[in-house]
Amino acid sequence: MHTRKFSASHLVVALVAAGVFGAAGAGALTRIADGQADPATLTTPSSSAPVGAATLPDFSQITQSYGPAVVNISVTGARKVADDPFEHFFRGFPGYPRGGERSVPVRGQGSGFIVSPDGLILTNAHVVNGAKEVTVKLTDRREFQAKVLGADPRTDVAVLKIDAKGLPTVKLGDPNALRVGEWVLAIGSPYGLENTVTAGVVSAKGRSLPSDSAVPFIQTDVAVNPGNSGGPLFNSRGEVVGINSQIYSQTGGYQGLSFAIPIDLATRVKDQIIAHGEVRHARLGVTIQEVNQALADSFRLDAPAGALVAHVEPGSPADKAGLKAGDVIRGIDGKPVVASGDLPAAISLASPGQEVKLEVWRDGKPRDIVAKLGGAEPETVARTDAPGASQGKLGLALRPLSPRERAATEGQGGLIVEQAVGPAEKAGIEPGDVLLALNGVPVQDVDQVRSLLAQSGNTVALLIQRGDAKLFVPVPLG
Repeated sequence: MHTRKFSASHLVVALVAAGVFGAAGAGALTRIADGQADPATLTTPSSSAPVGAATLPDFSQITQSYGPAVVNISVTGARKVADDPFEHFFRGFPGYPRGGERSVPVRGQGSGFIVSPDGLILTNAHVVNGAKEVTVKLTDRREFQAKVLGADPRTDVAVLKIDAKGLPTVKLGDPNALRVGEWVLAIGSPYGLENTVTAGVVSAKGRSLPSDSAVPFIQTDVAVNPGNSGGPLFNSRGEVVGINSQIYSQTGGYQGLSFAIPIDLATRVKDQIIAHGEVRHARLGVTIQEVNQALADSFRLDAPAGALVAHVEPGSPADKAGLKAGDVIRGIDGKPVVASGDLPAAISLASPGQEVKLEVWRDGKPRDIVAKLGGAEPETVARTDAPGASQGKLGLALRPLSPRERAATEGQGGLIVEQAVGPAEKAGIEPGDVLLALNGVPVQDVDQVRSLLAQSGNTVALLIQRGDAKLFVPVPLG
């Protein structure tokens, strides 16, 4: 299970996929019975009920109607471990000591839900990250090998496809209509216990987390544990309003703080992956910081709210729109920016090329600035072994470098290896390696790799960086 710490509170945000790159969760003990209920009969809280009256939705009908569309996801893979990470590159050279090498199995579990009768499934990107084989199990105990159509690390959304017809599906709802305090329901596979149902209330909306500021999370107190990742969050009408993704915890287990990705954001990611094979995120081009009381006093603000612009990237959409360091962005398209994280969360819901109206505080006065958003680098894993890409000749799944990863290559650029199979794996290339060049030509994007492969012969030379070491690795294409 992956965890990430918040330095401010020393709590842990855990990605709730059970045992990714660790031990698998417990076996299935229960499953939801078949059968469909009329969604119109699902009970909802009455708006005329007196304050404090107990008006609970019928969780059993929601589960019966839509539980069959919730799936269990198992991922498997293998990782080679060697005392010398480059031993397999130099194996056979005179005088080079032969070290040991072993293959370590990796397994994980998560959840997902079917959004189309022909087998489209939504889940979390971290559930399938690094997986070589993805198995989807339905409530009727049928199992299918799934294909990962795409995964977007920035929003933590992935789209799977299984070869099946006439499958049960969920109904999607509007997360914007959710009210704080409203009942919600989660179905998933915590610790591998399939179709486990838990319920709670919406604790907050539009919550920005320090490590995931691009997602305006729905916060709930629904019990979510490792293995619930990728499962649906239902409203009281049986509509999916979110994808359960993270927990806020000191122990890695449920402690009353759970976070779900709004389904409208996930649907937008899904549509882009299906249409283009990648996700294009909007970009403003500013570095921002929180506004505290001292800064509010300095800038003559009436309250410590907004996103303070600390830096504007030259040539960025923000620069072209006239934003300056010292501006405080207090609203975007009529929606208030209270915490600094509200700004990147709002930008993530926009599209490249879209114009946004920013409410800016400058020199003690408000003003409006219109900015045309640019496009950020796509972060979806693009598979070079996908049909129509390189005909499976190389066997690498690649993604662009993050700014921190790019700095580690001393500005040379390249692509991160997310997965290596077939010829690439046999040549010793591993996830985490950086592909710098192919046949001596520096590479910056996956399309360039595809083009170079199409012009190559039976063997290609890949310049790989692992840690501080760089080495050309010959890869026979078969």
